[in-house]
Amino acid sequence: MGRSQSLPRGGDPRFGPDADDAGCPILHVDMDAFFASVEVRRRPELRGRPVVVGGVGPRGVVSSASYPARRYGVRSAMPTARARSLCPNAVFLPPDFPAYSAASRAVMQVFRDVTPLVEPLSLDEAFLDVAGARRLFGRPAEIARLIRARVEQEQGLTCSVGVAPTKFVAKLGSTRAKPDGMLVVPAARVLEFLHPLPVDALWGVGERSAATLRRLGLATIGDLAEAPAGMLRRAVGEAAAAHLRELAHGRDPRRVSPEQVEKSIGAETTFDTDVDDPRQIRRALLALAEKAGVRLRRAGQVGRTVSLKVRLADFSLVSRSRTLGAPTDVTREIFDTVWALYTALDPGQLVRLVGVRIEGLSAAEATPQQLALGAPEHGWREAEAAADAAAARFGRSVIGPASLLETRDRRRRENPPHP
Repeated sequence: MGRSQSLPRGGDPRFGPDADDAGCPILHVDMDAFFASVEVRRRPELRGRPVVVGGVGPRGVVSSASYPARRYGVRSAMPTARARSLCPNAVFLPPDFPAYSAASRAVMQVFRDVTPLVEPLSLDEAFLDVAGARRLFGRPAEIARLIRARVEQEQGLTCSVGVAPTKFVAKLGSTRAKPDGMLVVPAARVLEFLHPLPVDALWGVGERSAATLRRLGLATIGDLAEAPAGMLRRAVGEAAAAHLRELAHGRDPRRVSPEQVEKSIGAETTFDTDVDDPRQIRRALLALAEKAGVRLRRAGQVGRTVSLKVRLADFSLVSRSRTLGAPTDVTREIFDTVWALYTALDPGQLVRLVGVRIEGLSAAEATPQQLALGAPEHGWREAEAAADAAAARFGRSVIGPASLLETRDRRRRENPPHP
């Protein structure tokens, strides 16, 4: 049977960043030496030096090591005393988890600016399903480059990305892209990528089971894929054998599972003081419609029902909804609907809170888009999609479609058309 090989990190066009990414909607993004990198970010004088983060006492354990420290053999989960003996010149720092959590939230927000299908595994890694983001941001490899660029530009940190058809293969790809790299595993080449790898690269194969498999002559994933099913069952048990055989053949049906699957999308705001100024309420509803529209488009969803929520000064709650003729993800349509609901409501009291919610969600790609009679072929949907793409690339400082809509409406009020 074949000997174990390690996959070259670069120089192999079959799996390089420019490889064919068709059928590869899954990204695994892994921050590089995350805790140590956050420490170096706030202490630039440490750049290029070996930095070790972890318990500094006699029983301390390494949590993270910079790549210069790793060249000395320092690794996560190693006793700090051992790390000191391997690299006595390293800078040893106690962990600052609030700082790492803040950095993680910022990085995860970059991911969610691209897709709502984000499954965090820890503070420093996550799976992303970018199938629904292609319309806005391009191919999966282009999305991976966008994410890496934004993380570096906005957070001063680097990450490695695996792009693949499945979660398991994407995670292997990011591991082999480290540090600060990207690796694409084409759908047609998954077995070429997997089979030379050592058997302990499979999820669920630890030191003990790897030793058992090697005693049977199964050194690589390819060896395991070709092994008789009965031999595997006797070695690791029926359930584990079935699991490993699936992975060894490149099959991993698990989907990216976000923290929460949304049945509706919306936003609300509470005013600092109760208000009855229609202009202030209109601005608030416009901003909420924009938030809801952006979230719909990121999720690749459209909604058929627009709901308005109004909490009055006496804490009584009033709500109204309207079902549209066709599902939408367009901010302008959402705002026009919710403003019509509010003006028809005419609460006649001070308002404490307003909210906008879109219900009856469905996948945008599976929902035919109707063009209103007399409407231009390209209009608000395209303009808002372009604004979303600009915001994802450059942050939310760019002007959004709701702001454009507000400017347009203000100009019309100030300069009414001549009769």
